[in-house]
Amino acid sequence: MNTRYRPVREEGLPEHTLDCHGCGLAQTVPRLRPGQSAYCVRCRHPLARVSRFPFSLPPALGLASLILIALVYTQLFMQVEMPGMFVRLTLPEMVRVLLAQDFGVLAEVMLALTFGIPLLFCLTCLYVYGGLLWRRQLPAMLWVTRVLVRLRYWMMVDVFFISTLVAEVKLGTVAVTEYGPAFWLMFALSVLLLRMAQSIPEHWVYFQIQQLRGREPAKLLRTANTVNCSKCLFHQPASRSRCSVCGSALYRRRPESMSTSLAFLLAALILYLPANLMPIMISSNPFVTEINTILDGIAYMWRQGDRLVAVIIFSASVAVPVLKILALMVLLYSAKVRPLLEHTRLALLYRITESIGRWSMIDIFVIIILMSTFRTHVARVVPGPAAIYFCLVVILTMLAAIYFDPRLLWDKMAPVSNRKTVKHSA
Repeated sequence: MNTRYRPVREEGLPEHTLDCHGCGLAQTVPRLRPGQSAYCVRCRHPLARVSRFPFSLPPALGLASLILIALVYTQLFMQVEMPGMFVRLTLPEMVRVLLAQDFGVLAEVMLALTFGIPLLFCLTCLYVYGGLLWRRQLPAMLWVTRVLVRLRYWMMVDVFFISTLVAEVKLGTVAVTEYGPAFWLMFALSVLLLRMAQSIPEHWVYFQIQQLRGREPAKLLRTANTVNCSKCLFHQPASRSRCSVCGSALYRRRPESMSTSLAFLLAALILYLPANLMPIMISSNPFVTEINTILDGIAYMWRQGDRLVAVIIFSASVAVPVLKILALMVLLYSAKVRPLLEHTRLALLYRITESIGRWSMIDIFVIIILMSTFRTHVARVVPGPAAIYFCLVVILTMLAAIYFDPRLLWDKMAPVSNRKTVKHSA
């Protein structure tokens, strides 16, 4: 006689099998307790992890982050004073300035990446973990979890904070800058958001939701007639089109991964030319007007002695986009034709490419800060047309990396038998 499974709070994960979503190798994960992680024996990609305080840490970080978001967006961020100009800036004021000068796209990008997405990330975290803490399956809990997992790649509060430090070098040559409470709180917010994103292991979360649903979490063992869900990593019958655990589409490899990634990459390549050839920033005062491309701005800072800032902007605005585009070309060619490097190096190249792309937004954020500050008849800065193109290049290259399925790099290798992973402390 069938008996309904009675959910029991299990802080860890039982021993089970899954396929690495970095290389596709099927392997057995040993029992994991709080504070432990398992890594792929072939590509060293993280397989499964349980936070040290799995039920309490993420919501605590989420609540603290919500408080800081409210403070960061209501308190003084910085004030700038120079002869004939005194500006007090808050982050909403920066958005208002962009909208007032018809740079709505930049305003939307800044608002989304530094406020909207972090806010939604915290709210979805509290919603999901609230259900786990109260041991109740809340409405649309699986859908909210899928949103939660995807949002963490698009938060850029830390990038904006570093951009402010870069802009300070430019501001410090012509004005006196004082930072308000929001600036210092933004650093704390950056740390909390990074820690919260790291403390949410989606495989463990979906396991907990299965327990709340009153189902025996038996989709843990691999058979010849199962497919491993690429999102939650639980095995499902191969006849299914959608995962019964997380609700995502089931596939052994992401459909149209190569063509989609290539399309985003080609679009980024096309836009990268006007992003570098057209003006990205136009600065003026009563005596002179300067029209700068990305390379012009780097060369100017180098000549003025701000070599560290020149190197930072060159790295973020030139080196990172170019290297990321080249890396994606190597990955696509290796997956389609033949590997250009060893598979372990290609896997490492992909992980680096996926993680560094967002730092190219430093140049855009610096322009936004300078524009918000210098907007009087004494000194004025406005973004050039290249700013929009460059912003799109960053987003497109990030999408190209996200849609590329790294398991394709390993598919040309001979099959490897299942092996047990090794536990590591988080």
